[in-house]
Amino acid sequence: MKIVPYALLCAGALSCAACSGGASGTEGPHYTDIRTRAELHEWFRYSPDRPIVVSGHRGGMVTGYPENCIESFEKTLSMMPSFFEIDPRLTKDSVIVLMHDATIDRTTDGTGRVSDYTYDELRRFRLRDREGNLTQFRIPTLEECIRWSRGKTVLNLDIKDVPLDVMSAFINCLDPPNVIYTVHDARQARMLLDRDPDAMFSAWCKDMDEYRAYEEARIPWSQMQAYVGPMMIPARQELYDSLHANGVMCMISVAPTHDRRASDDERVRGYELEIPSGCDVIETDYPYLFRDLDLRRTRHIPERSTKKTDQ
Repeated sequence: MKIVPYALLCAGALSCAACSGGASGTEGPHYTDIRTRAELHEWFRYSPDRPIVVSGHRGGMVTGYPENCIESFEKTLSMMPSFFEIDPRLTKDSVIVLMHDATIDRTTDGTGRVSDYTYDELRRFRLRDREGNLTQFRIPTLEECIRWSRGKTVLNLDIKDVPLDVMSAFINCLDPPNVIYTVHDARQARMLLDRDPDAMFSAWCKDMDEYRAYEEARIPWSQMQAYVGPMMIPARQELYDSLHANGVMCMISVAPTHDRRASDDERVRGYELEIPSGCDVIETDYPYLFRDLDLRRTRHIPERSTKKTDQ
């Protein structure tokens, strides 16, 4: 088992393993042990020498392992380090569970809206993987997921229908050191920060107007990473430079682009275009496909194809 204290990563002690293709050459599971909020803030601190960090979108997906599923998180960590974006929703009896869609039709052997079922009723259903194969796994609660994640990884909450004040109260009660919030604007960040001064954010920040909004709302730069879009765009270099100057990592998501390619080989070729583009974090449906890639950013940037990509 490989447990990575946050301080070693921040000091660059993982550079050799991560640069050579990361985790595939070492025995898993590959855990990241973050024990305090201060460590969490430092773990997300920008460093130009740090290899690309990989995030599993909806928890990552592997054949036989569904999205938003604890067993799938464990499967990914058996192959490589990752943190996970997950999707909290409310059941009829106000239990917070993981489910991306408003309905369970796509991801389980049931039908209907999550909000029309109690948690006990949802437990009857089994989860399907990305190809639609039925698995033995069940819908987890957010509390189960948080308790599992301690000492193992970071969770990024992309909140669906849970009111922000309800979610904040829930997280403050559990007080996990390894949980961050996705926020779509400075107003959401400010609301959560007022309820928890140590809250950490994955904040949508795609242009200088949004950058200035976070600045005006007094959101600490030390408590956010920035989601800047599906790729780094040269015309937005001022934004990236401003974020980096404040110690903020820039995250892109290949879920709407390269992840939609027809084959793993095509996806990997797309990922290789993004690694040296200046991003610091890549969010993907398929984190395991990054396990043998060179995640350094100081290499020659491959020439982009002029062929139109999926949006």
